[in-house]
Amino acid sequence: MAGTETLTKPETGQKTEHFDVLIVGAGISGIGAAYHLQQQCPDKTFVALEGLDGFGGTWHMHRYPGIRSDSDLYTFGYRFKPWTGTPIATAQEILTYMKEVIEENDLDRHIRYNHRITTAKWSSEDNLWTVYATDKKTGEERRFTANFLWMCQGYYRHSEGYTPEWPDMDKFKGQIIHPQSWPEDLDYKGKKVIVIGSGATAATLVPAIAGDCEHVTLLQRSPTYFIPGRNENELADRLRQLEVDENWIHEITRREILHNQAEFARRSFEEPEEVRKELLDAVRLFLPEETVEKHFTPRYRPWQQRVAFVPDGDIFQGIASGKASVETDEIERYTEKGILLKSGKELEADIIVTATGFNLSVLGDIDFDIDGKPLNFADTVTYRGMMFTGVPNLIWVFGYFRASWTLRVDLLGDFVARLLKHMDEKGSKKVTVALRKEDSNMPLLPWIDPENFNPGYLMRGMHLLPKRGDKPEWQHTQDYWVEKDELPEIDLDGAEFVYE
Repeated sequence: MAGTETLTKPETGQKTEHFDVLIVGAGISGIGAAYHLQQQCPDKTFVALEGLDGFGGTWHMHRYPGIRSDSDLYTFGYRFKPWTGTPIATAQEILTYMKEVIEENDLDRHIRYNHRITTAKWSSEDNLWTVYATDKKTGEERRFTANFLWMCQGYYRHSEGYTPEWPDMDKFKGQIIHPQSWPEDLDYKGKKVIVIGSGATAATLVPAIAGDCEHVTLLQRSPTYFIPGRNENELADRLRQLEVDENWIHEITRREILHNQAEFARRSFEEPEEVRKELLDAVRLFLPEETVEKHFTPRYRPWQQRVAFVPDGDIFQGIASGKASVETDEIERYTEKGILLKSGKELEADIIVTATGFNLSVLGDIDFDIDGKPLNFADTVTYRGMMFTGVPNLIWVFGYFRASWTLRVDLLGDFVARLLKHMDEKGSKKVTVALRKEDSNMPLLPWIDPENFNPGYLMRGMHLLPKRGDKPEWQHTQDYWVEKDELPEIDLDGAEFVYE
């Protein structure tokens, strides 16, 4: 359903388009939000504004070799559309899947690409958000009003990745590249390449380019946990042999994977040493004990950072073959030829890839204003990691660290639809969350407990994020297995919800 268009400020001739709901982003969250809104609230008008020139978010923007999911597509895929490929999928396979969702549900008419949002202003007088976006094709400013904002922009800055400043980087004679801005014409054939990093991106890149490089070295400050395994799902394959309907296969396989993940997460807290041994034993199938102990034995408990699935142990196979190697050390400085390590060893390279993470982007780096006062997101308290005290008519989709992001997209799709219908039934134009009387002396803590989960991008950006309380309502528990039951049961007339 199209939005209504009205003329305002005739002196400027700038048009304002109005929608019931404005979705920020057309990645995995934004497309999921659009689907749920169309299915569950067919009377609502909506638009999705996307800063990039196509859908897909992460999968559209990242172009580095071998880019793939680091979790299974049975749970990373939406609950409403069966996944029929291999569990770990390439970016192109994920984009094809998303394209089918858009086409099958006629969602493209609701999406505006190349619209970079700069400002969002809330007016309590009008009970409206006014959103300003720059049309990147024409450079013109577009203005929208909306009753409700659905933030689906992700959580990192698309414009630039995170690269630490090391001494003498300017002295290096070769190329320094971040995977987030991989040049399409980069020629690494026959070259010496260093990939700095230890996460899923580094583990993907190294085996993807090792066959073409003279040599590729994985340089990490500290090791990470990985799960090597075959890129297949035996249960799904067996059900297909039995000619079970794909919708059933999708649901049954999702349930088994989620059951196994819940058990793995529980054991990582209750039996950390046993889980640690199991993870390292899997690596020992590919590499000698000395290499595993030195380069693949992390200092932290399993699941304090994300654990990436490595199909067929491809990074370990690359190291075992000699086409790739790994160094665990810290960087002293860059040299003309490469990198000097603190151990005194120099690594030579033609290309250095800094797979060192990304910069946290709080609410898409949009300037927010509530009734003329700039919003400092860090001054708010989160309600279940999706709403924020003092911020009206806004939901933020922030997914799970230990489970697929999309699981929360589906859960919040249901919640938003229920909330919008509830507001209509009450005749309310505005909803905010507020601390209750019993929360008055509640301690306010950082967004997430570092003992629970502590990747670098969160630790670097924690001061930008909202606070959490010590009660489940006032924190993002990161527990899908609890939220799948709790979120549908939220009392929308509870004391924490304030309607006007």
